[in-house]
Amino acid sequence: MIYRIDVSPVSNLTDRRGAALLKDIADLNLSGVTNVRVSDVYWLKGDIERSDADIVGRELLADPVTETFSVEQPVEKSFTGQAVLVVHNPGVADPVEETILKAAADLGVTLSGARTGKLYLLEGDFDADTLTLITNRLLLNPIIQHAVTPASVIFGENPVYDFALREVDLLDDDSALCAVGRDFCLSPDEVRVAADYYQKAGRKPTDVELETLAQSWSEHCVHKTFKARYNLDGQVIDNLLKSTIARATKQLDKPWCLSVFVDNSGVIDFDGEYAVCFKVETHNHPSAVEPYGGAATGLGGVIRDVLGTGLAARPIFNTDVFCFGEPDMPYEEVPPGALHPRRVFKGVRSGVADYGNRLGIPTVNGAVLFDERYTGNPLVYCGTAGIMPVWAAKPGQQSPGDLVVLMGGRTGRDGIHGVTFSSEALSDKSNEQSFSSVQIGNPIVEKRMIEAIIQARDERLFSRITDVGGGGLSSAVGEMGADTGVEVHLDRVPLKYSGLSYAEIWISESQERMVLAVPPQHFARLEEICRGEGVEVSAIGEFTDDKKLKLHYKNHQVCDLDMDFLHEGRPQLELVATDRPSSNPEPSFPCPERLDDDLLQLLGRWNTCSKEWVIRQYDHEVQGSSVLKPLVGRQSDGPGDASIVKPVAGSQRGVIVSCGINPAYADVDAYNMAASAVDEAVRQIIAVGGSLDRLALLDNFCWGSATDQAALGALARAAQACADLSLAYETPFISGKDSLNNQFRVGDKIVSIPHTLLISAISIMADTSKAVTMDFKSPGNLIYAIGRTRAELGGSAYYAHRGCIGNGAPAVDTAQARAIYERLAAATDKRLVQACHDLSEGGLGVALAEMAFAGGYGADVSLSKVMRDNDIIRDDTLLFAESNSRFLAEVAPENRAAFEEVMGMTPVALIGVVASDDRVVVKGLNGNVVIDQGITDLKNAWQRPLKW
Repeated sequence: MIYRIDVSPVSNLTDRRGAALLKDIADLNLSGVTNVRVSDVYWLKGDIERSDADIVGRELLADPVTETFSVEQPVEKSFTGQAVLVVHNPGVADPVEETILKAAADLGVTLSGARTGKLYLLEGDFDADTLTLITNRLLLNPIIQHAVTPASVIFGENPVYDFALREVDLLDDDSALCAVGRDFCLSPDEVRVAADYYQKAGRKPTDVELETLAQSWSEHCVHKTFKARYNLDGQVIDNLLKSTIARATKQLDKPWCLSVFVDNSGVIDFDGEYAVCFKVETHNHPSAVEPYGGAATGLGGVIRDVLGTGLAARPIFNTDVFCFGEPDMPYEEVPPGALHPRRVFKGVRSGVADYGNRLGIPTVNGAVLFDERYTGNPLVYCGTAGIMPVWAAKPGQQSPGDLVVLMGGRTGRDGIHGVTFSSEALSDKSNEQSFSSVQIGNPIVEKRMIEAIIQARDERLFSRITDVGGGGLSSAVGEMGADTGVEVHLDRVPLKYSGLSYAEIWISESQERMVLAVPPQHFARLEEICRGEGVEVSAIGEFTDDKKLKLHYKNHQVCDLDMDFLHEGRPQLELVATDRPSSNPEPSFPCPERLDDDLLQLLGRWNTCSKEWVIRQYDHEVQGSSVLKPLVGRQSDGPGDASIVKPVAGSQRGVIVSCGINPAYADVDAYNMAASAVDEAVRQIIAVGGSLDRLALLDNFCWGSATDQAALGALARAAQACADLSLAYETPFISGKDSLNNQFRVGDKIVSIPHTLLISAISIMADTSKAVTMDFKSPGNLIYAIGRTRAELGGSAYYAHRGCIGNGAPAVDTAQARAIYERLAAATDKRLVQACHDLSEGGLGVALAEMAFAGGYGADVSLSKVMRDNDIIRDDTLLFAESNSRFLAEVAPENRAAFEEVMGMTPVALIGVVASDDRVVVKGLNGNVVIDQGITDLKNAWQRPLKW
């Protein structure tokens, strides 16, 4: 029997989802829709009565205070407007189904299936074309959903898979080989190497063997561009990663770096008893075609990276950084096949927030950037940090005979070919071609799995662990068994539904799964723990000692690969790169006498404005360990520089996290862009009271073409900048990830994202009571400008505001910067600094305004006192230049002498005072007032763009 239950808001309450949708419809410039109502729809299947459906609706699905429900009385039957009912496509996992089945069983109702949908009821005077536009742009994503029609089948039957081993001919003909390579996403060189391997073996490869090679050798899994051999204008660089970033870390050889570049995340020592790990991932292409699911599973994946680090870490906080097209882009300018940036923005934000909030992990740090070049290819960076006992910090090693144990969610068709999809450029056809490449997440399953794994770790029930991410079981099990060998029975893998072939089971990227190596004598206890947490666990094979990857399906062997060939047989890429400096017209315009309007407009730019709308939808208080939150100040709405978390109860030690990113500089100089990103991440740590001691970095490169010589040259120079800054500041890189081919093709036109590098920083703070926020604290306190200002406006917000790019992107004087950081860290440690804010986008002008309205006090400042290069003769240059390694600091008058003594000979200048009134007054080089603005007006300008 199948029953339908509709759950709707009670009539006397505002339908908030309907109101939000009505606003989105208005954003489409569509008229005629006057009211929208949104209901949840559930279908229950099983040997049940109407009374059972009533129990589930009343006790489980509807909130008795705010909602009403009906069984078998669809809301649209009594509705005179237009109704659209949206459900998941056949074969797409419904993440709510398992929760409904479990909760219904707890109520004594046994169901065999459940489905969910959304019912949209639209009132007004509009035509069918308008409804179609609203449906396709706002109500559903065809990748995973469709609108119900009379022909729709809610509970479809899944086909039964009839085993048939598929072997592939690798003919001597080169064009035929290349055709096979295209079918399996292998390059011509890779498929030729594979053909030679099988010729020597005297047999044909099976399809699952070629799929395994494709997954393991994909850009996403093996990072072959970073490991390539470069010819950079005659200079040979053999393995870019090892020659730059990894080399710097190895050279620094910090004893507190416990595990770097060898595990799912990097690990540093916290206090001798505990260790902290950190990883940042990207999930760009899935988020482009299905923003909510792509972003949610991006976060879920990086959480599992932490869970699969060493012998398992408990997640303690999340971070996120997003890059989108501008939200106000006219719809007619959106490339065919791409989603509008506003829809991508809202979907990505929802996906990350929902997943993290439901897991109970605080989201404490991040950024949001906008550029029209991200329209078809958004960037979604998700990060997670975890804590573990020091004894569990290093990767384990299984022994032959240990069981291959799969834990967590079931395996489905979602996510198949996800890594190969993520390794290629997007196009206007991607929405049509990527149905199975988008994963569907279920955070409740992941939460249960986390609790089970931490219990099992503490009882030392497993010898090794890793997550099932890109490449599915092929990568997870294949990598774990590289040094020993492994044998897997694919028919023992729990499935979401029947009909999956052995190859689909092996490469599926279904979410919320982990693989563990478990000694046989511990498996029964592991099963007991998993039953207690409601987690599925299955032994699907065992590790061997023959260094072979062997797969079986119902007593048929379907794969027999040498581990050495799988992991070492990939041919190294040979790439040609060139250093091609950018040349942009240098702007020429007179300096305005007053800069009030420029400052207000800078505060209101998409890249500079308040991101409070995003931040407020994350839980950054859960777990009760957040010391410095993302928003600070008198009303907790000022932009904090970095966040601090105390992960160990009873200890004052904390973890500081920050990030640096500004792709606009890459339009001028990729080296300076990368150096600036490192410097920004480091100085934000310093701004909140941290130091260079025990400060580690992570890199995430997102680039466009992986073959264009100029793009590769920029990549090489950016990597070198990372290494140079790492050595100068003695801040090792402990982890990283790259995402290449971030391009969107429409016909013959290719749009590449700007070269984008995210640098994340993590640092250990001995005493979090010494943390410093950026808001002004008290009238009469002194305002210091720290660092030297140079005429560096290339790629700046000020130039962008004036419609140009310019030259001279901010460089980094590492010797001077390090001296500043060490001195300022000493001053904050002595509690001499009341407030501190780093200068970044918008320069001194934006930073001063932010400190003022965050604290609720004005300021009186003179630009003539700022330490600067002699060639700066314009007020706008001094106010808006984005030179690196600079701060504004607030110091109490009684601490002036001590502060200046600690800062020594570093470039530091007293430039003004915190005012008792609410106005920010800035005098120019000649003493004339160039800015006189109330903090309310400044704050309104800053908050207005994203006050959604």
